[in-house]
Amino acid sequence: MKKLAMKARNYVDEVSTEIRKASWPRRKELVSHTIVTLVASVALALFIFGADRVISYILDIIYPG
Repeated sequence: MKKLAMKARNYVDEVSTEIRKASWPRRKELVSHTIVTLVASVALALFIFGADRVISYILDIIYPG
């Protein structure tokens, strides 16, 4: 059991060390990337919704009732 605890502690220490080395974005960068992601997600959702409506309309014409 001690061996497992030592491995877990070592893992946490290594992760902590690597996180400190990471390059974190500035607030302005983070906000701008978040906005771009949200706009792209909404645009893609609207495109898929529109494509679904068009395909449904076409299928209703082909297979009425």
